[in-house]
Amino acid sequence: MTVVNQKMVSTAVLLLVFCLVAGCGGPGGEGTGLAPASDLGPTIGSLADFVTPASIGVEGYGLVGGLRGTGSAECPTQIRAYLVRYILTQLPGEKIDPDKLISSLNTAVVRVDGVMPTVTWKNQHFDVRISALPGTQTTSLEHGWLYRAELKATGTFGVATRIVANAEGAVFIDKTGAAALDERTGYVLAGGEAADEYRMNLEVRNPNYERTSRIRNRLNERFGYDTARAASPSRIELTVPARYRGREQRFVAMASATYLDQTPELINRRVMAFVRQLAVSPDKDAAEIALEAIGKHSLRKLPVLLSSSDEEVRFRAARCMLNLGSERGLQTLREIAMDRGSAYRLQALEAITAGAGRNHAAAIARRLLLDEDVDVQLGAYEQLRRLDDMVLTRVTVGRRFFLEQIAQSRDKVIFAARSGRPRIVLFGAPILCRDEIFVQSADGEIIINAPAGQRYVSVIRRHPKRPDAVVQLKSSFDLADIIRTLCAEPLGNAEEGPRGLGVSYADVIALVKQMCDKGAVRARFRAGPLPKIG
Repeated sequence: MTVVNQKMVSTAVLLLVFCLVAGCGGPGGEGTGLAPASDLGPTIGSLADFVTPASIGVEGYGLVGGLRGTGSAECPTQIRAYLVRYILTQLPGEKIDPDKLISSLNTAVVRVDGVMPTVTWKNQHFDVRISALPGTQTTSLEHGWLYRAELKATGTFGVATRIVANAEGAVFIDKTGAAALDERTGYVLAGGEAADEYRMNLEVRNPNYERTSRIRNRLNERFGYDTARAASPSRIELTVPARYRGREQRFVAMASATYLDQTPELINRRVMAFVRQLAVSPDKDAAEIALEAIGKHSLRKLPVLLSSSDEEVRFRAARCMLNLGSERGLQTLREIAMDRGSAYRLQALEAITAGAGRNHAAAIARRLLLDEDVDVQLGAYEQLRRLDDMVLTRVTVGRRFFLEQIAQSRDKVIFAARSGRPRIVLFGAPILCRDEIFVQSADGEIIINAPAGQRYVSVIRRHPKRPDAVVQLKSSFDLADIIRTLCAEPLGNAEEGPRGLGVSYADVIALVKQMCDKGAVRARFRAGPLPKIG
């Protein structure tokens, strides 16, 4: 039997099951499970509008310090006046001349842009982009540090509007990509920090106290007490439940699909209608959301879809069941995650992490670390990172970034994040270098060297303005040790602890990539995506 015929038979069997369960009436009858949406009652989304911008753009101006004479004194009058006032409020009582600081060639005035998530929690971090101002003589922001800067909603700088976030941190200029290097533009990874919690609102159409109260009560009944609060007859404030943090858009979709009126007959008709839609309609996403919004009543009919020959149907039904608290779909999700030919592997793994017990999720993610697909390995790592699983060890290097190591891995892979929290991940640790290495940074300032037969790796850094001033440290051939030696903070004569050369995160990942490209490290190098700002 062909694959097409198998799918036709499977669909026919499913439809027959629906008829037997619901009772087949005539065409368009109630027993078909194809009740028009209007016959199923009003959803909250049909009565109110969710005010959820796709993103919240923020902007501001700040000062980058720590430059090596590559900054400039130019600054528009209005921005200079603002920065002078701001510096004085940030450093009260300090003997500092703000104008002199701004005019130094070791500082540069920059524009700061960012995009906050739709629903933001207080102190939540996000990436920001910094750019030297047009028309200034600033040549490079490399090695710089963005001093704390205020951010407001995009388009409101200079207006008396509230501060929505702040930004601060080390400047990251990517040196691993193929694109031409622009040293006047960089990022501060996870450098933005929300100043407050920003909730979404629900604007009720044709508002009155009775309708608004019913909507509020229904949302609290479905998603938990204090999810919804009526702020006025026309506006309801929503707090995203803890279990939907990181999945805010799914919560919005479910709240919108939640029906206002509840009777046993209506619930049964809704379940039958959306189970059939999930099985045979192209709009499977809407059907899955509707079934999850209905709640545990959907669990009476969903199991029939786990035997569908359509993988998407099985996946969505299993995910919906798991999200509703039933582990009957867990086995289906596990099979999909482990199937190397499946298009839903990573989505299945994410669903297991979000809905299953910690032990189930960790066990599956650990197995996928041994997968031959690097993208699947990285996906498994991300889930284990969310679970803070013991298979992953983490140390902070020089207060700059995380160095994470995973011994359990099929291949030697090095991953460097270029958005979010800066981190280098070593899959298949320990990763050892070969015993003949010579790698240097593009500016010749940093050298990693180990001639044949040498029992250690020399890690060398030259002073940028005094070539005769050189610091040389020793490291083992373990790549993790080399990274720590490069990036740990330099110590004074009286200080104790691991010594380092203070190399930046941007420089070290460029050096690690070069070591992989030259075969000094037998591992594949993967860089994460850059922030999407603007």
